[in-house]
Amino acid sequence: MPPRLPALPVRAWCLSLGVAVIDSPGEQMQNMMAEVGTESSPYLHIEPERYVYALATAPTLLPPVLEEETITPAQPQAISPTDYLIGYKDAVDHLVDKMISRNGVTQEVLAGVVTPTTWNEAQNTWGLQVTNVVQSKYSGKGIRVAIMDTGFDLGHPDFVGRNITTQSFVPGQTAQDGHGHGTHTTGTACGPKTPGRLPRYGVAYGADIFVGKVLSNQGSGSDGQILAGIEWALRNKCAVISMSLGAPASVGQPPSAIFEQVARRALNLGTLIVAAAGNESHRPQIIKPVGHPANCQSIMAVAALDQQLQVASFSAGGINPNGGQVDIAAPGVAVRSSWPRPTLYNTISGTSMATPHVAGIAALFAEAEPTARGLALWALVVQHARNMILPSRDVGEGLTQAP
Repeated sequence: MPPRLPALPVRAWCLSLGVAVIDSPGEQMQNMMAEVGTESSPYLHIEPERYVYALATAPTLLPPVLEEETITPAQPQAISPTDYLIGYKDAVDHLVDKMISRNGVTQEVLAGVVTPTTWNEAQNTWGLQVTNVVQSKYSGKGIRVAIMDTGFDLGHPDFVGRNITTQSFVPGQTAQDGHGHGTHTTGTACGPKTPGRLPRYGVAYGADIFVGKVLSNQGSGSDGQILAGIEWALRNKCAVISMSLGAPASVGQPPSAIFEQVARRALNLGTLIVAAAGNESHRPQIIKPVGHPANCQSIMAVAALDQQLQVASFSAGGINPNGGQVDIAAPGVAVRSSWPRPTLYNTISGTSMATPHVAGIAALFAEAEPTARGLALWALVVQHARNMILPSRDVGEGLTQAP
């Protein structure tokens, strides 16, 4: 039974997570917060509920997410010796990249290998090529992957015959995707091996798909909806949860203690949560910190790379001293995937597009190593990432690679 709470309207219980969403007047909330940490208190943490958004940077063909973004100019700061050395390293890296240009085609150094940055997508998207998915013998067969997003186009012809379980956590809306973002991320994570129209765009084509609609058809949702979706995925024993959503974090802002606790419990139960790092940067001038909830230590934060294998201009960085590191990177610019009918396919960008690459690859590792779940699955994914000559602040352990 849930703990006894004051006579307040409880909007939602996530019993297995030990979380309640409460509508509370300010004065009562202050009284509750004052109890946190006392021996008699039933509360471990109390936080205000946030609203989060689908993280795509390109305009969509369906109603777009309407967000107001305030960009604060970078403030001049004293340069420490460490900052100077980091800047020197970045400059040398840039010169190396220029020196290995051949025949007018820019090339990049990736784990000691010179890799062309022009991609032929006639058969497979560039994201599947650079992450080694095309060569992988695994499909994610038997692995349950949950996509927390705007839902999915349940009538998409590329997914006929697939095991798809749906649940909407948005009041008054079904799991049918009225936005597009959720159909796109689901397609990248779990799309077919042979779509109706090439190129192939999906990673774990044999996985069982669990669609949790936690964002509305307008592309936004609340913490309570996301937590309810996570609990649903845990009840259904999903090995991987993909969350291409978030809210901006400021420098010095600590991660959510509630989401950290939930993510830790998920790992203990054998579920890896993968989330988008955020799109608030304007590189090279402005790098913004990893957003909520990806900034939690127990959630794998995914940065975006472009087709030149450079950090995407919008991708957040691990600059927050109170947590919020980038853990891994994946293709997130000009990513083609499924889209609601009648369009069927669309190409957009964002850390939202990078995240399902990692989630699908995690499903491949889960198939390859049946006992690897939770933290063990996390370790497999990051250990097999390909090192890049880029700051770990921006790409974590490097470019995700399929088994």
